[in-house]
Amino acid sequence: MTTSLSKILTRSNAQSQWCSSISASPKHLWARHFSAVADSSSSNSAALGSQSSSSAPPQEKKRGSKLSQLLLFLPGAITFGLGSWQIVRRDEKFKTLEYQQKRLNMEPMKLNTEHPPEKNLDALEFRRVSCKGVFDEQRSIYLGPRSRSISGITENGFYVITPLMPIPGDLDSMQSPILVNRGWVPRSWREKLPESTDADFITNQSTKAKSISDEQNSWWKYWSKSPMITEPQVPVVKPVEVVGVIRGGENPSIFVPSNDPSTGQWFYVDVPAMAQAVGLPENTIYVEDVHEEIDRSRPYPVPKDINTLIRSKVMPQDHLNYSITWYSLSAAVTFMAYKRLKPKSARR
Repeated sequence: MTTSLSKILTRSNAQSQWCSSISASPKHLWARHFSAVADSSSSNSAALGSQSSSSAPPQEKKRGSKLSQLLLFLPGAITFGLGSWQIVRRDEKFKTLEYQQKRLNMEPMKLNTEHPPEKNLDALEFRRVSCKGVFDEQRSIYLGPRSRSISGITENGFYVITPLMPIPGDLDSMQSPILVNRGWVPRSWREKLPESTDADFITNQSTKAKSISDEQNSWWKYWSKSPMITEPQVPVVKPVEVVGVIRGGENPSIFVPSNDPSTGQWFYVDVPAMAQAVGLPENTIYVEDVHEEIDRSRPYPVPKDINTLIRSKVMPQDHLNYSITWYSLSAAVTFMAYKRLKPKSARR
């Protein structure tokens, strides 16, 4: 009886285990099926995402690469433009120098009746003129410092700018005062104060003659019974004839200090300010003396050489050198850009 019961129990346990295994197997199969489907779907979505992500950036990369390639050639284009601009400036400088040289070769124009006051002064620049008058050295302006090299020895000094005053009653004289750059003088010239000037003689010759005659008459009135007839001693005035070139003001660089008229320090030519400082109208003509006849007894001031008037800071040859430099830089950077974009296989 007991043996039969144990057999029955073992059989029931085996059947229950078999049933449980059968009931569990579909769950595993469905889980495996769903996991496989999920893995396939995720792989498909990843593949689609990779395809979409891989399809968009290449276009942007192509655009970016083209832009970067163009930027590599930008420095070459800029330097090539600068070289071409220097060629244009060289041609303009040739025309300017030719115009100035042509005006300097013209006959001097007299600054009296041939020069009406309302004439445009800018149109008269680089025009040779001849003017007659008397220097008022007490109102001279010293422009500088300016150095001068003589036989390899450099000496510092100034350019002396003096008003040239008209002579009353002289038809050949100017009708209005002008400013004349008489040339270079050493430093010692500035400390030398003239005792008297011809301009003072002109303005005061009548009053001096009257005072001298009055003093002599009052003296002889007490010591002599007969009046003494004397002629006033009028000093002889030697007018100066200046042959120069009409010029305008200077455009100083940022390194040149500003003028200080209150202290008499002038570093560059400012015609209206200089004229106002010496009591002349602002539209006063400024002339640079270029006469070649040098008085050995009066070596100073030394006038400017007429050839230096047409020289500028940048001459045509300098523009040519600049253009060659820019073109060389353009070729160098363009070649570097080409080598940078050349494929590696072609390089090998």
